[in-house]
Amino acid sequence: MKKIGLLPRLIIGIIAGILIGMFFPEWVGRLLYTFTGIFGGLLGYIVPLIILGFIIPGIAELGAKAGKLLAGTAGIAYLSTVSAGIVAFLISIAIIPRIIADGAAGDPDAVGLTPFIELSIPPIMGVMTALVTAFIFGLGINHLRHEKAQETLFKFMEEFRAIIIGVINKVIIPFLPIHIAGIFADMAASGEAFQTMQVFGQVFIMIILMHLGYIVIQYSIAATRTGRNPFLAIKTMIPAYTTALGTMSSAATIPVTLRSAKNNGVSERVADFVIPLSATIHLAGSTITLVACSVAVLIIGDQTPQFINFLPFILMLGVTMVAAPGVPGGAIIAALGLLSTILGFTEAQQGLMIALYMAQDSFGTACNVTGDGAIALMIDSFSDKTAETTATAAAAEGESIKIKA
Repeated sequence: MKKIGLLPRLIIGIIAGILIGMFFPEWVGRLLYTFTGIFGGLLGYIVPLIILGFIIPGIAELGAKAGKLLAGTAGIAYLSTVSAGIVAFLISIAIIPRIIADGAAGDPDAVGLTPFIELSIPPIMGVMTALVTAFIFGLGINHLRHEKAQETLFKFMEEFRAIIIGVINKVIIPFLPIHIAGIFADMAASGEAFQTMQVFGQVFIMIILMHLGYIVIQYSIAATRTGRNPFLAIKTMIPAYTTALGTMSSAATIPVTLRSAKNNGVSERVADFVIPLSATIHLAGSTITLVACSVAVLIIGDQTPQFINFLPFILMLGVTMVAAPGVPGGAIIAALGLLSTILGFTEAQQGLMIALYMAQDSFGTACNVTGDGAIALMIDSFSDKTAETTATAAAAEGESIKIKA
């Protein structure tokens, strides 16, 4: 199975779960659903650790960058991520209710199977506690590194992050297909699997169209600064887009994204800084997917998504998922805490979100990295203007000195 990609394994898990829920003896489905319950508890336990492991070193690393360039890149990346989430919510709330009505999907929380045993694995802290702790320690370590030249805590957090990434890669990701199989076995036993899949097939098409539309918007905005044809600029970024479809990781796609951005005319100095940083903090595509899927899951469960609830969810996504793009599927794992605390998702709804997100993770990642190229173009245009202004000022100052002499 290791030779098979994650997406095929998830598809196999979904199909196997549906077959088990419909045709196998009940005890087989209950056994599978028992694993799902225990694994769900493990996910709940590790979420605060993921927040600490991703955000603390992520914030501490940012301080090592150069001032205005860092502020500009981080500001544009965060604004892009939040804007993507808001646009995705407005489009989703307008379209998805019609899809759900046509699909007549049922409630994902409907009980079809019961586990043989239930094992509680409480997390060491709540999600909001983990977020506040991450900010405090991230900023504190940042200060110690650059004001006191102390690296001990930073190196510890780097190793802690490596442990968390190892748990995600060696435990969470490999067993996700079995976890998903249990969820779909439960849905099949309660008669909801096919309706839900029918609904989300249409939602996926909508999400991919939103990705492509947002990429056009990003490059159109960049074109107002650079004067470049946005569609030619997008065409130049196609190698990065297609590579991300295969790697499912913004970090793994950095070499191709760098080359594509430089082919778009971005200066080497700006590209070498902006592209690696954006691969960590720019998550527009992932946010579009998470918001749209969240709206769909809530509507399927006969709940009404409210913008007042989704706005803090969107604002926190851009922070919580820092460094998650380095791990395939890391964004949804990092977002589980927000789904439960802000949107009130149950374990069954979280499991469904994992399946839905992972099924199209590569398209969200491709949107992320393609958007990184647009950010690089904008930052490069600002950088060129600053350099030109500085040169003009220097020339004027030189001329003034000559006159005085």
